[in-house]
Amino acid sequence: MKRTGLVSVIFSLILFTAIIKNTAKQIEDELFVVKENLRVLETEYENILLEHYYLSSAEKLLEFQSLYFEDHLIQKNIKNIKIYNISKNQKNIQDLKITKD
Repeated sequence: MKRTGLVSVIFSLILFTAIIKNTAKQIEDELFVVKENLRVLETEYENILLEHYYLSSAEKLLEFQSLYFEDHLIQKNIKNIKIYNISKNQKNIQDLKITKD
């Protein structure tokens, strides 16, 4: 009787250890996948941020204007800009309103 009880306790401990080890391995695999996805997204974010800073600097915008749009871009007076709205067969022209938030 003692022997079967001892064998059943040892067997249950081995079973529980295997279940816990398997669960820990699954969690570790999921964690690895999440970390890899995060690493890829961080790299992509850094590249996009660098591109944004590079392309949106005033010097670069002026350089691109002189390279690609020499005579195509002309300066407009902001007061001459109008907003054209079409809603429910109504056409409406409004002046552009600039507000500071």
